[in-house]
Amino acid sequence: MERVACISSAMTAFGQREEWVIELATQAGLACLEEVAVGAGELDHVYLANMASGEFEGQSGVVNALVDEIGATGAYGARIDQTSASGGAGLFAAWQSVASGASEMTLLVGAEKMTHRTTAQSTDIIASLTHPVEYKHGVTLPSFAGMVARRYLDRYDAPRDALAKVAVKNHRHGVDNPHAQFRKEVDIETVLESPIVADPLRLYDFCPITDGSAAVLLCPESVAASYTDAYCVISGIAGATDTHVVHERAEPTHLGAVASSADRAFDMAGLDRDAIEVAELHDMFTILEVLQTEAIGWFEPGSGWEAVDEGVTDRTGSLPVNTSGGLKSKGHPLGATGVAQVDELYRQLTGGAGPRQVDAAAGLACNVGGFGNCVTTTIMEAVT
Repeated sequence: MERVACISSAMTAFGQREEWVIELATQAGLACLEEVAVGAGELDHVYLANMASGEFEGQSGVVNALVDEIGATGAYGARIDQTSASGGAGLFAAWQSVASGASEMTLLVGAEKMTHRTTAQSTDIIASLTHPVEYKHGVTLPSFAGMVARRYLDRYDAPRDALAKVAVKNHRHGVDNPHAQFRKEVDIETVLESPIVADPLRLYDFCPITDGSAAVLLCPESVAASYTDAYCVISGIAGATDTHVVHERAEPTHLGAVASSADRAFDMAGLDRDAIEVAELHDMFTILEVLQTEAIGWFEPGSGWEAVDEGVTDRTGSLPVNTSGGLKSKGHPLGATGVAQVDELYRQLTGGAGPRQVDAAAGLACNVGGFGNCVTTTIMEAVT
């Protein structure tokens, strides 16, 4: 099986946007094609990662509209929904289309329009991914985060400011990302004094509600150099699913689907954990970043917070995490998030990350749906 190359990426500014989901998706899709002068008529497959255009906008048939808007009529199109892991699932589908030989040129776009809804409405739409019994009793993703964060802090005797330092770090990283929703630093005091959302987590422990889109273009590695010198390869990719009901897990602070998908992705890539030199993790809540670093296998259970405290995951540390600013600073337009993670890895691995550039030959993205309910882990490598 031939390796799959990523030859281009693009993303819109994340934040509160006037455009609706099709317009946002079209902007990123066209920008991605234009970067390497690929015509829309060259596309065999087009995938749109999107969680809830029907619920947020009353808009269905979104991929059909996207294919038409970018001028790719004739191409196969499909919408991919895997809740907040839709972007990662979309990448898996796009990778499969090229790796299988079914497509020579595949465009993946991730997009979501959310900010026109109130916070309560958006939270309710996202909470619909929970088990119906949990949902009936008012369970939301923030409430899960609060309960798991409390369990983690108590079980491992971790200080509360360890989680605040995740927010501080990612806001600092986001300052240098021109597409980030929040490009300002915050201090620990600001995080710890912000309003309580789900004890012990406060407002600055959570990512914002966001509009935006991102795109990547994939083709076989054998032809990548005919389009651009700036490309990298997807050397490992895998997905996994955990229990639908969170309280059925043996230990809620262990993200089993993250561990399973990471194991398979590393096996496929033939790499050890320490080969990864930059990572984009799904920090919808600050606690999630810490839990992912442990489940992936970089740190022992209960010690991920120490890595944050010691600066290991800073941009200048030995394992830079969320150089883009992460969901916390960059924003979280559900379907676009996993694609934006890959956009950051592509830029880091091809030397196009500007002031946030790190020295990396291999990177990992972990896109999480719900509270670890479904996960896609991707490993990308620079071509030397």
